[in-house]
Amino acid sequence: MESASVLVVDDEPGIALLCNRVLTRAGYEVQSETNPRAAVEILGQRRFDLLLVDIRMPEVDGFDVIHRAKRAQPDIAVLVMTGFGTVETAIRALRQGVDGLLLKPFEKGDELVAAVEQALTDNRRKRETARAQALRPLFDATERLFSETDTEKLHPLIVDTICEHLQCPNAAFYQAEADGFTLVAKRGSVLPLESFAGDLLRRVASDGKPILVNATGPGEKEAQALLSDLKLGAAILIPIARSGLNAVLFAARDAGTASFRGADLELFHILARQSLVALENARLYADLRAYVRKVEESQQALLRSEKMAAAGRLTASIAHEVNNPLQSVQNCLHLAGREDLPAEKRKQYFELARSELERLMKTMHRMLDFYRPGSVKMEKVDVLELLKHVLSLTSQQLGQRHIEVIADLPESLPPVLAVSSQIQQIFINLILNAFDVMPGGGALMVRAKALENGVEIQFEDTGPGIPEELRNNIFEPFFSTKEGGTGLGLTVSYNIVTAHGGTLDIVKGNGDGACFRLFLPKGDVS
Repeated sequence: MESASVLVVDDEPGIALLCNRVLTRAGYEVQSETNPRAAVEILGQRRFDLLLVDIRMPEVDGFDVIHRAKRAQPDIAVLVMTGFGTVETAIRALRQGVDGLLLKPFEKGDELVAAVEQALTDNRRKRETARAQALRPLFDATERLFSETDTEKLHPLIVDTICEHLQCPNAAFYQAEADGFTLVAKRGSVLPLESFAGDLLRRVASDGKPILVNATGPGEKEAQALLSDLKLGAAILIPIARSGLNAVLFAARDAGTASFRGADLELFHILARQSLVALENARLYADLRAYVRKVEESQQALLRSEKMAAAGRLTASIAHEVNNPLQSVQNCLHLAGREDLPAEKRKQYFELARSELERLMKTMHRMLDFYRPGSVKMEKVDVLELLKHVLSLTSQQLGQRHIEVIADLPESLPPVLAVSSQIQQIFINLILNAFDVMPGGGALMVRAKALENGVEIQFEDTGPGIPEELRNNIFEPFFSTKEGGTGLGLTVSYNIVTAHGGTLDIVKGNGDGACFRLFLPKGDVS
C-alpha cells in the first residue's frame, strides 16, 4: 500500500526537523516547512494526505493555514500541534474540522506517530460516513431514473439529479458526435463547446478518465483559468460510454463556494453509472416498444390477409346466400303485381318480400362487419345466432362436396363479450378447415353448450385426423398438413381466441377425425 504523505508546518526549525525524521522513519512521505505562507503555496501545488501544523506562529495563524488547506484540498486530514492546550483552542479546532490535537512538547516519537495514525484513521472514517450519508438518497435517485423510459425526458432528469446530489447549481449532459459534441441538456453555467473547453471534453471522452478541477489548490493551470473565466469555483467531468453511447457528464459549483471533495467525485461516479444504466434501460424500452408495434402491425396484416383468403373461398356460398332472398323478392313482387289477386293476398306477398329483404340486409351487414378492418370493438355477441349464420353461409359449399352438417345446438347460449367479426372468422376458418380435409365428402359435427363461465363449441370432422406427433405444431404460423395450405388459418384463429381470453385446442372426438374445442369466456356483458 502506498505510504501517506504529510506536510509539517512549524515555525520552529527544530520541531519541524524532529517531526520530519520521526515520521520518515515510520514510513511516511514527509515535507516540512517553517514558513506558513510558503506552506500555503505548497498546498496549492501538491496533494497531501495530512497536514501537521502548529497553531501559534508569527505572521500567519495556524488556523488560517488550516482554512486555506481545506479550501485547496477539502479531504486533507489535519493534526494540530500546540503548547497551549486550552478548551477554547480545542473547540475552535473541532469547528474547523481538525482530526486530532497533539500537545507539545511530546517526549517520544511514538506519541507523534500514534497521533498521526489516529488523525488519518479518523479522517478516513469521517469521509466514509459522509459517503454513506450521501449514498442513502441515491436509492431514490436511482428509482427516479429507472422509472423514466423516455430518453428525451431522461436527459434533463439526469442533469437535475446531478445538481441535487452534488449540491451544485450547474450541470450538463454532452453527447459525442462524429464532428464534436452536442449539448443535450443543461442547467446553469456550463462549458462552451469550442476552444480549450471542447478539447477538455474530447480528452475526457477519449481517455475514459474523469477530471476534477478546483479553481484553488493543485491542478491543471489552464483548466483552473477556464473555471475563473466562467466564474466557476470547481468542476467535475465524467465520461459514460456503452452500446454506441459516448457522452460526458459535467457538474460545477460557483466561484467562492465549497470545492469538490474526493467523496463528491465518488458520488458522481455512482450517479454516472446509474445514469448510463437508465439510458440503456430507456433504449431497450424504446426497442421493445418498436418491436411490439411491428408485431401488432404484422398481426393485423396477417388477420386481414387470412380474412380475405377465407372470404375468397366463401364466394360461391355468399353468392348463394344473397341470390336466394333476391329470387324470393322477385317472385313475391311478380305475384303481388297480378291484378286478379285479392288485396289480402297481395299484402302477404309484400310482407314476405319485406322479410326476405331484411334477411338479405342482415346478411350483407354481417359480411361488411367481417370485411371491415377497423371493426375491433368488444360488444355483447349472440354466439349461437352467429354460428347459425356461418353454417348457413357455408351450407352451399359444404353441400357441393357432399359434406353433411350435423348440428347439436341448444335453444340458446349466454352472450359473450367479443368482436363479432373476429369470432365469425374463427367459425369460418374451422368449418373451411374441415371442408379441406374431406375432399370426398363426409360429415361435420358441430356441438355447442353453455358452461358456468362461458361457452364451448366443438367442430369434429370425419377426415383423416391429425397425427399425434404433429398436434403440438398445428397452431404455429405457416405449418400446414394440407397441400397448398398457407398455414395461417389456425394461427390467426388461435391468436384471436387468446386475445379474447379463451382457448382453442384439439381434443379427442368420437371418431378418428380432427376435433377442435373452442372456449369463449362470458366477460362483463352487463
